[in-house]
Amino acid sequence: MDGIEALADAARAGDRRALARAISVVESGDPDTLRALISRIGAQEHARVIGVTGPPGAGKSTVIGAYVSQLRRAQRRVAVIAIDPSSPVSGGALLGDRIRLSALTTDEGVFIRSMATRGHLGGCAVATPLAIRVLDAVGFDDIVVETVGVGQSEIDVVALADVTVVVLAPGLGDDIQAEKAGILEVADVLAVNKSDLPGADRLVADLEASVRRLPARHEDAAAGTAIVRTNAIAPEGIEGLAAAIDGVVEAAELGEVRHRRTAAMLVELLLEQHRRHLRIDHAADVNALTEDVLAGRLDPYAAADALQAALGAADGDSADEFEGPSVVGRPECRR
Repeated sequence: MDGIEALADAARAGDRRALARAISVVESGDPDTLRALISRIGAQEHARVIGVTGPPGAGKSTVIGAYVSQLRRAQRRVAVIAIDPSSPVSGGALLGDRIRLSALTTDEGVFIRSMATRGHLGGCAVATPLAIRVLDAVGFDDIVVETVGVGQSEIDVVALADVTVVVLAPGLGDDIQAEKAGILEVADVLAVNKSDLPGADRLVADLEASVRRLPARHEDAAAGTAIVRTNAIAPEGIEGLAAAIDGVVEAAELGEVRHRRTAAMLVELLLEQHRRHLRIDHAADVNALTEDVLAGRLDPYAAADALQAALGAADGDSADEFEGPSVVGRPECRR
């Protein structure tokens, strides 16, 4: 693992190519290599994590580009993780958001990386939490995470971010979309982009009426969810957006937010280890139990309990709570 340790050291020293390779290691998911990288690269927990979500067509990437430019004028180092849909052929990111952010790629203070969802529901890639940890460890001040675009369930970004910005635009049915997806409840800041278009005033009024019914996301917040008008192409309203984000950071208990984020990451890592264990070491047991469920010999809960018993027996753990032989013998679960 000397090569991985050298890679981690080079990334921490500011080598952008090494950092890109480190993120590739995170995406690859190889457990031994990834464990060595994360152990070596360490952590700082200094970076602000700003999540940006919203329906397709609202202009998320344009807003992010203008906001990152605002941060750079303040000499802050910024990383952008753009979560893109996966290619149905290769499984890789389609790179749409990275193309739209291409004007920032020549800035040495900005690092942009597209990551594929690889079929993960929730708008974020499974590897995103570890990618955030790597980017934080190498010294970025701000990490902006753009989701693939919210539908009914794609609001995972709220679990990753210190601040969640929802970008909406008039003419897209966003008021209905927001209510259906529940994104008003997770938004710290609502950015009404393309505010020069007809319908912007109506959208702002509808959002103001909606957020008045919601509690403040943070106890110390002076008011509820901030609503900011932007026209990112101009650009207009970006200073107000930056001020709103700063206000949320000042009001929030970031220690508590980051505690929840880290706990969620630990649970996800544990689940991924179990998934890999099942795929590699217990494929035959899973297949046998699947046949039992399909044939009606076991219900899904009993099959899951039997699989848990097999995992415990394989790991040398006690399986006293289960009766019967091994998983191949179709054990019954004592409830």
